[in-house]
Amino acid sequence: MKSSAGAIAIPVLCVVLILSVLIALTIGAYPITLEGFWSAIARLWSGESAQTPEERVLLNIRGPRVIAGILVGASLASAGVVYQGLFRNPLVSPDILGVSAGAGLGAVLGIFLSLPLAAIQGLAFVGGIATVSLVYVIASAVRGRDPTLVLVLGGVVVGALAGAAISLLKILADPYDQLPAITFWLLGSLASTRGAEITGALPAVLIGLVPLVLLRWRINVLSLGDQEARSLGMEAGRVRAAVIAAATLMTASVVAISGVIGWVGLVIPHIARMIVGPNFERLLPTAALMGASYLVLVDVLARSIARIEVPIGILTAVVGAPFFLWLLWRGRHGWS
Repeated sequence: MKSSAGAIAIPVLCVVLILSVLIALTIGAYPITLEGFWSAIARLWSGESAQTPEERVLLNIRGPRVIAGILVGASLASAGVVYQGLFRNPLVSPDILGVSAGAGLGAVLGIFLSLPLAAIQGLAFVGGIATVSLVYVIASAVRGRDPTLVLVLGGVVVGALAGAAISLLKILADPYDQLPAITFWLLGSLASTRGAEITGALPAVLIGLVPLVLLRWRINVLSLGDQEARSLGMEAGRVRAAVIAAATLMTASVVAISGVIGWVGLVIPHIARMIVGPNFERLLPTAALMGASYLVLVDVLARSIARIEVPIGILTAVVGAPFFLWLLWRGRHGWS
């Protein structure tokens, strides 16, 4: 059943993504008709400068947000698939190793120091990578324990320390200027995303994605456990380190431009697994397409349901928390 669903899932999800993009580009505070949309696209495609309001909205505001939504959603969902497979737990998400907390700490430090946006995003990226590196150092220092368990516990500890540092900086921040910016960033948003940020994050995402594609069958073997992987002649430790590094690079790069957006890496991979099964070769593109469409549509909702923009992290939590409870209830009957 899942094999037949997997054969049609990717084409269907490609159509869904295209429809999601059209919805995101035309709906908003300044609605754009389909006629105006196609006219603006034709003019921009021909190389003419943006002159009409529709063209300026598409080129400068909604276009970058949609591209960012695709990039962030696909990356978080792909990283979630990797982490859930490696740790063999459907309740694992991309921030399990503290990458989101580390990126959050870097960004909050940048805002606290009143640095420009590019520097804030750079600190967020460095913070995410540094946090996971520290977790690996801790895991390497602990011998005689299950390496997967040590990684998870190390991520929890380091993430808690990063969260404490964020809380301290929030207390010390200017309550009228810095604190609102910190709070809004930690809740996640695509509002300030522009072409330069996307261009900066895209290479890191691609660098992280390539190993996941090349090692897709090895990831399937790793999901069976280290003992089975070693029996097949695979060096489980090195492959796991490479895969986690790739997934972390993707997560840190997109968190740096969008802020902390939770639940995408938990909910989407599990839904994708229920549709196409655990085979990573089908699961990765399915989750990436679902994550991209999901975040694009959530972003539309975030800027449309109220007079002020609602942070995306709030909306993803509204969807993710009930789904998490459903996963816990379903776990009584065994995980699929």
